Amino acid sequence: MPPTSTGSSSPREPAGGAPPRAPARPSEIADRLERLGVRPSRSSGQSFLCDPFAADIEVALLELPAGTGVTEIGGGLGLLTEALLRRGISPLRVLERDRRLARHLRGLFGDRVRVEEVDAREYDFPPGEGVIGNLPFSSASVILQRLFPRRPPRVVALVQQEVGERLAASPGGSAFGRPTIQAQLYGSVEQFATVPAHSFYPVPAVDAVTIRFTPRAGTLPVDSPARLEELVRHIFAWRRKQLGRTLANQLGGAARAARLASAAGWEAGWEHQRPEELPPEAYFALERAVAADEPAARSAGRNG
Repeated sequence: MPPTSTGSSSPREPAGGAPPRAPARPSEIADRLERLGVRPSRSSGQSFLCDPFAADIEVALLELPAGTGVTEIGGGLGLLTEALLRRGISPLRVLERDRRLARHLRGLFGDRVRVEEVDAREYDFPPGEGVIGNLPFSSASVILQRLFPRRPPRVVALVQQEVGERLAASPGGSAFGRPTIQAQLYGSVEQFATVPAHSFYPVPAVDAVTIRFTPRAGTLPVDSPARLEELVRHIFAWRRKQLGRTLANQLGGAARAARLASAAGWEAGWEHQRPEELPPEAYFALERAVAADEPAARSAGRNG
């Protein structure tokens, strides 16, 4: 439907009284975007899901108690929003930074959803709400790094496959690294169905994957997330080197590195391992050992 003379581009109710629906086929998506005057940004990895079954899988993975609020990131043309409403998710908030797409969503769903024109990278997510979204490939990591420390009751996201593999990786593989440890500090990440590139319009260069984050209960296993991040950042900057050399450089010498690794419960022979061979818990324990040792290190520095 072409825009009206007032500039509105909300969907018009089809003949026969059927409610308007979100476009699901590539041709429908292309037509709707053209009518809205929206050109997908390739630089930001913007593509629109055209597989309703993939959207239904995402919603099913939420598994939240009835009445739990949910925030959807990037409503787009409404395919995932539609799936959420079919499952009776309420209250439902949809974030969409493009005012044209936000206007489209309001016209499509009316007062069944609350549409907010905001950028999810800067949004203050309400506590206690689940979060779901098909995330732009270029900003998915930034958004998730903001979300995980808030420990929402559930996060389900469709992300670039490489990002999903890193978040859900097990020790020993090349995908295991800083993102894995950061995510597992705050909870657990599971990887589910791969969504092939042809399930999107425009077709991206890579496949996507659905992930689910479940928050950690209770207190965090470190004294300072910032200190953990600094430790892990330095260690994985030299991931091809053995830990003995890397840790000695970071912690002020081989003797202190050995003492702190022992305090953290690292097994004998750790000096010859590489960073990806240790589980996240080993790094959590190292951060606690460093925190406990800092007063002694400061005292030694003053006396020296």
